Amino acid sequence: MSEHSTMMKDHITIAGRDGAFGAYVARPKASPAPVVVVLQELFGVNADIRKTCDEIAEQGFLAVAPDLFWRQEPGVDLSNVTSEADWQHGMRLYQAYDRDAGVRDIKDTVNAVAKLPGCTGRVAVLGYCLGALMVFLTAVRESVDAGVAYHGGDTEKYLGEVDGLHAPLLMHLGEEDEFIYKAAQAAIKAALAKKPNATVYSYPGQSHAFSRHGGAHYNAAAAALAHERTYAFLNRQLR
Repeated sequence: MSEHSTMMKDHITIAGRDGAFGAYVARPKASPAPVVVVLQELFGVNADIRKTCDEIAEQGFLAVAPDLFWRQEPGVDLSNVTSEADWQHGMRLYQAYDRDAGVRDIKDTVNAVAKLPGCTGRVAVLGYCLGALMVFLTAVRESVDAGVAYHGGDTEKYLGEVDGLHAPLLMHLGEEDEFIYKAAQAAIKAALAKKPNATVYSYPGQSHAFSRHGGAHYNAAAAALAHERTYAFLNRQLR
């Protein structure tokens, strides 16, 4: 793509080891660019995740959001704001999600997007909630160039794998997160304090998903600070 082309949004298919699955793509104006693989919450690749991809593309990255739930129900697109039914639907998918298989899918996505036209070959993974846990699992089990995790629930259950972390990792935690209790936050911070390539930022007074567009706990100031830190980190690691 030329430097003069406009940002394009489309879908691609990832040919994974266990089957093919779709991914939403937002392309930056200039190429070649590094890639950020965006990992969804329990609501699928929904409007919020697509908007996040668009914002990342505006920052000059190629953003790709794979369909993590493709084995259970391809194309899930749930509301994360208004619908109790959608919340329950997402929770069912979340609870049944095979995290080990998910790491394979994410690594397959990373490998595929590294070869996309207009990609520099540098790839980070960035995720929210379920996606943030998957960032951690992928970063400790596989090779990626960088990881960014926004409030990854259950991360504390996998801290025994932290020695596998070789990529730079940036983690954002809301101090009042109702899904990541204070003890879990302390355990995460203690484990990552031993890794010179890991940085954990804590956001006082913030609940789960404080950076989610239009979410119940959205906080514009905290979200802006987290995103500013994220883009500085991604530019440092990928360019």
